[in-house]
Amino acid sequence: MNLFIISGLSGSGKSIALQALEDIGFYCIDNLPAALLPHFAEQLISAKKNPVKNAAIGIDARNHSFLDEVPKNLNQLHSLGIQYRIIFLDAEESILIKRFKETRRRHPMLDDNTSLIEAIRLEKELLEPLSFGASLRIDTTHTAPNELRMQVHGFARGAETAGMTLLFQSFGFKHGTPLDADYVFDVRCLPNPYWQQELRNYTGLDEPVIRFLEQYDEVEKMFAELRGFLEKWLPCFQRENRGYMTIAIGCTGGQHRSVYLVNKLGDFFSAKGMKIQIRHRELG
Repeated sequence: MNLFIISGLSGSGKSIALQALEDIGFYCIDNLPAALLPHFAEQLISAKKNPVKNAAIGIDARNHSFLDEVPKNLNQLHSLGIQYRIIFLDAEESILIKRFKETRRRHPMLDDNTSLIEAIRLEKELLEPLSFGASLRIDTTHTAPNELRMQVHGFARGAETAGMTLLFQSFGFKHGTPLDADYVFDVRCLPNPYWQQELRNYTGLDEPVIRFLEQYDEVEKMFAELRGFLEKWLPCFQRENRGYMTIAIGCTGGQHRSVYLVNKLGDFFSAKGMKIQIRHRELG
């Protein structure tokens, strides 16, 4: 059985992630008490008629009374021979606060003695075992619902085949560093096409910007060293059975240099036969 556990901070988009999996045929159940996880998974795989092949279970702070037992419950899954993957959703505190104020929803950890920001931080602490064990972390700070669905779909489809999936993501430091990246590389030291008036409205996907960047030796050197670093260390992560890694490349605005290098790295590793996904955060 292909079992996903969906978790994350309240307001980060867990319901959207579960709906995305349901849309592609997963049997989904939300807010299952963690203590019931091993029994529920065992029932799914032992069903004599129409056994469930793809299932997703939402576990979050709404059943905080059971969260202390999460590590033990996950170990029970292993002992039953049930393989699972955790998708953990996160977002910046300021964005979570804004979402709760806009929707007027009540945070599950909120009470008369706890402020909203304290509730968010307490929830983050309670969910640490699931966060640390995640196969995929998604930062939804700058992610539209449709884009989140696409990321979840891509991960679910990639999980059906062997090998690690690499997500190369461009971003702009002025909009915040992604929370879900395994590696973050800063390329703001490279020549900036933004300061060329005729290039300002183009992006790193466009030929004029590509030609501008390719004329500089330091751009090629940066690419070669990033490529060499990843070639050297990715096999170590593959040996640890990592199914997914996010490599984030950042420049100032996330429009030119980072976009160019993300595409170049994606093309290189795709040509080597690796499963590649590309996301340009600031280009939508």
